[in-house]
Amino acid sequence: MSATPQKNRASRRVLAAAAGLATVGALVAAMPAGAHDRGHGHGHGSKTRTVDVQLLSFNDLHGNLEPPAGSAGSVSATQADGTVKSIPAGGVEYLATSLRTARKGHPYSVTAAGGDMVGASPLLSGLFHDEPTIEALNGLDLDVTAVGNHEFDEGATELARLQNGGCHPVEGCYEQGKKFKGADFPYLAANVTAEKTGRPILKPYTVWKKNGVKIGFIGVTLEGTPNIVTANGVKGLKFHDEIETVNKYAKELDRQGVKSIVALIHEGGAPASSSYNYDCDSPGAGDGISGPIVDIAKGITPKVDALVTGHTHQAYVCTVPDPAGNPRMVTSASSFGKVYTDTTLTYDRRTKDIVRTSVKSATSQNHVVTRDQAKATDMTALIARWNTLAAPISNRPQGYISADINGRGSTAPEKPLGNVIADAQLEGLAPADKGGAVVAFMNPGGIRSDLVYAASGSEGAGVVTYGEAFTVQPFTNMMNVVDLTGAQLVTALQQQVSGSNAASPKILQVSKGLTYTLDLTKSGADRVVASSILLNGEAIDPAKTYRVAMNEFLAGGGDGFAALGQGTNKLVGPSDLDLFNAYLAAHSTASAPLAPPATDRITVIQ
Repeated sequence: MSATPQKNRASRRVLAAAAGLATVGALVAAMPAGAHDRGHGHGHGSKTRTVDVQLLSFNDLHGNLEPPAGSAGSVSATQADGTVKSIPAGGVEYLATSLRTARKGHPYSVTAAGGDMVGASPLLSGLFHDEPTIEALNGLDLDVTAVGNHEFDEGATELARLQNGGCHPVEGCYEQGKKFKGADFPYLAANVTAEKTGRPILKPYTVWKKNGVKIGFIGVTLEGTPNIVTANGVKGLKFHDEIETVNKYAKELDRQGVKSIVALIHEGGAPASSSYNYDCDSPGAGDGISGPIVDIAKGITPKVDALVTGHTHQAYVCTVPDPAGNPRMVTSASSFGKVYTDTTLTYDRRTKDIVRTSVKSATSQNHVVTRDQAKATDMTALIARWNTLAAPISNRPQGYISADINGRGSTAPEKPLGNVIADAQLEGLAPADKGGAVVAFMNPGGIRSDLVYAASGSEGAGVVTYGEAFTVQPFTNMMNVVDLTGAQLVTALQQQVSGSNAASPKILQVSKGLTYTLDLTKSGADRVVASSILLNGEAIDPAKTYRVAMNEFLAGGGDGFAALGQGTNKLVGPSDLDLFNAYLAAHSTASAPLAPPATDRITVIQ
């Protein structure tokens, strides 16, 4: 999902992300564009004409090693009687068990991912620059993943380190006598090139081989990555069209004799239902899904046999016809390790291609990673080891709440936790010597979880720990206060529902004092009723200058908010996480905890 990238961590450092592409250049030189042999030795098949290859896939893990808390840790399932049940899901201890169980009896099994394995991670992984997650993925026997937009949160040089290994350039090694080994699976970035060389910064594709069976994997992220990552994260990089890139490398693989090809695409769709088991081929193939992935799927060459997708954090198994009119699977497995997809690819040894005539029900299915199965003991040990290192920082109390304050888990345009965050930013930056802000904006994609009342550890119910606050705002973006005219403010609010945000609105979370009406019966910019916009009860004056607080991602025009990128007289303040924690400390005690705020700033007409 769109979000701001991670920069500093608990030590309040500011990383010089993508300071240079020297590491990436070395990486390109060290990695030939050719095949990469991998294959799990789960038995040996006989030389029959066709072989069933099991493709296990997941996406958007975002460093969620422990089961996600609150509403972010459940999956919706439609029951036989039509009711919808919520199933607790996720956590790598259970994901590992699910994948290992699924592989049993499948001599040909390959595991692939659709990007955003790291980035916007909870403190357990984020504090250590996601080294714990890479280690966990190695233990899960991941064979290959595409890059997602969040893989660029700390820049291309840091991404190269995650691939190649080596201790962090600023913080060094986290465990005495242990050097970070890097990923033992390839990250694929076919459509991301270095501006200076024009070459992919990582391998564009890889070939999985076993007993003569060969399947090529091409990995791309969404072309719009620069719009949802800070400028530092994508400095020196170019992002290319997904369809053109996949088609180019599919042709290259075909020329090499690799006829079976899977595209790993970090871009997704929106199914008509949030239930993981919704049939998105009803009434016809692909009728139940919309969004960017539909047009991408329709444009990708028939040489590609299946599409593993991500980015939208949805669960779907759809059939979208390829340009030749043949059925082709397009899958996504929710997020945070809550779901995995099990797809059967029938490989023809004579043609070296996948047979794509079988019915969907026997070809691909999503499965919930339930928490009523045994935990994988190696993952339990990994989590315990890193938790020991994180505990001194993670367990520090920051404040107290009287009930859940929903952020990520709220589907409403105005989220209770969004109001708390925006108010924290305004309060911290309103003093004249701190920026003189009169209003604050927070992007909804930067709110990564809820504040949950139930205790996550031994801290007690209602206590908000540093780790929990970090999980809400893991990017630790620096705050900016800028001058914007009233006209620019109004335009920014209209950009929530127009331009690149017209089809999928991004509703800014606003600080107290700003009110307006959002009329969803209208279209485009008209959905924001300009005459209704008031600041502290007064209409916005188009010619007047206002001091506006926001994180550096929004101040750079991120998420389609070009008007916010036009600010002048910028003052850089503390990090968003620092302001959030300061607000919790100032507005809550054990005897007077912070209550969920009213959501009465945006009046919504449906």
